[in-house]
Amino acid sequence: MADRLSLTSSSMASLGTAAAASRLLPSATRARLSLSSSSSSPSLSLSSSSSIASVKVLRSSPLLSHLFLHQKRSSIHASSGGFSSVAAPKSFASDPDQLKSAREDIKELLKTSFCHPILVRLGWHDSGTYDKNIEEWPQRGGANGSLRFEIELKHAANAGLVNALKLLQPIKEKYSSVTYADLFQLASATAVEEAGGPKIPMIYGRVDVSGPEQCPEEGKLPDAGPPSPASHLRDVFYRMGLSDKEIVALSGAHTLGRSRPERSGWGKPETKYTKDGPGAPGGHSWTVQWLKFDNSYFKDIKERRDEDLLVLPTDAALFEDPSFKVYAEKYAEDQETFFKDYAEAHAKLSNLGAKFDPAEGFSLDDGPTKPAPEKFVAAKYSSGKRELSDTMKQKIRAEYEAVGGSPDKPLQSELFSKYHDCDCCFGTFDISARKLNWFF
Repeated sequence: MADRLSLTSSSMASLGTAAAASRLLPSATRARLSLSSSSSSPSLSLSSSSSIASVKVLRSSPLLSHLFLHQKRSSIHASSGGFSSVAAPKSFASDPDQLKSAREDIKELLKTSFCHPILVRLGWHDSGTYDKNIEEWPQRGGANGSLRFEIELKHAANAGLVNALKLLQPIKEKYSSVTYADLFQLASATAVEEAGGPKIPMIYGRVDVSGPEQCPEEGKLPDAGPPSPASHLRDVFYRMGLSDKEIVALSGAHTLGRSRPERSGWGKPETKYTKDGPGAPGGHSWTVQWLKFDNSYFKDIKERRDEDLLVLPTDAALFEDPSFKVYAEKYAEDQETFFKDYAEAHAKLSNLGAKFDPAEGFSLDDGPTKPAPEKFVAAKYSSGKRELSDTMKQKIRAEYEAVGGSPDKPLQSELFSKYHDCDCCFGTFDISARKLNWFF
């Protein structure tokens, strides 16, 4: 049998020619290079697709390129019969266990940097470019990680969000099998929950766009002071497929954060509620406790008793427009209803435009991603005195040891007390010693 050589893409990358060639391959196409002189001669085959390999070329600034570049790898096998690219085992867009660990790191980040508002905004602005009238991905916009590219960060509505990317950079580097699209939405939902808000029924598995040429055009996000605030809100959110109730519920997230005039052109440089932080001091908040998620935004907008609390034209519209007012009044009186409606609207917004792998997405709260080992049940293996295979013996022994037993160590429990001194096909339970006398 011919000898076979197996090389991973990381080791191939150390070869200068292969590295140079890989940099020329666009990530959105499948490229194939073949060298052959006869049907029996070796051939070289390189292929790239979403199911085999992803080579992402970021034509963005050097800073953002090295901060947020992530590549998936495949294996290349070579033999005397030829070279071929072999697809890696099927996996989700993001690794569930890495997502869970990233969530814990985000919680720690929130405790030290008080960045809840900007992380919520990051997730919203990545997904809020969605257009329901466009079917193709990623042209339809939405939660696809495009906000990591400089061209989109420079949109006026995204002023300051580069700071959110810098905060998440160490987490992204630590968990490279998490997509940017998932990380942005995970950070947004976690920030709401850690600020005292409702549990968001999130799903994950969002696929990333591969380059800045796939970023949406500017002008997809809402303005703070349009000529007709209510009409503007409907124009933007209806385009995304959201309702009046969802518009009002999502507006309630302004209970978190501050407007900074140097970024948005709105609000005061500082107020009595923001001059001392926490976090970087300054800005103009909508609420007194601007790091606490509750329904105080609706109460404060309705009352307008404090000049140190911000009210934008789009905020005021919630109590001026008859349809919006129904929900705004309800949320001002009933926080439980607000939390319920907000959680549903946030989850919907976070999914807009996304392409999921797997197609149905997955939850981080469905239990362990790896099945728990099967508990040892002696009766499963009791079938007389027939001889067991070596494989079965090893399996039985491993399961017995998994619950604390071994050939020379008593099992310190009453696990087998119901058997008394009984025989089975692989050994004898000695209940007085609480141990298994092995036949093998």
